[in-house]
Amino acid sequence: PVGFKNGTDGNLQIAIDAMKAALAPHSFLGINNEGRNAIVETTGNSDVHIVLRGGNDRPNYLPEDIAKTEALLTKSGLLNSIMVDCSHANSGKDPARQEEVLTNVCQQIAAGNKSISSVMIESNIEGGSQSIPADLSQLKYGVSVTDKCVDWATTERMLRHAHAVLARSGGRQLG
Repeated sequence: PVGFKNGTDGNLQIAIDAMKAALAPHSFLGINNEGRNAIVETTGNSDVHIVLRGGNDRPNYLPEDIAKTEALLTKSGLLNSIMVDCSHANSGKDPARQEEVLTNVCQQIAAGNKSISSVMIESNIEGGSQSIPADLSQLKYGVSVTDKCVDWATTERMLRHAHAVLARSGGRQLG
């Protein structure tokens, strides 16, 4: 599976265009199994989905955003397969709000949404993030060096809650 995120400005079209490109066969100059130059041909990848990350400091995981995404995917002839990124602009870049996003998404699935196929959570052993120090021995184990994350205990609580919401509804599980 290959996911394509909407632009940081919230633009969905760039992700949709990337999905279409990934579906198509391609040829490029590469290296074959014998280590020689060759024209490599691909068949394309039919297992693509859009990743909603929010944009321009506004979320795009709410039911009206999902409906808009479904309409654009359908109009473009693409499968309605949506992953919601619980972080980034969807959480206002506040890792603690990822739980709120996940709960909302699970409620949408429990209410019958069939297009949301998965979620993404920014998670690590320890919460927060750190800069990479000049002296690498100063790195803290289990702390992200990129985006701020929720810690493992929070991740476990979030996933258990998501499972409970979906199980109570008799709904499908996230893939």
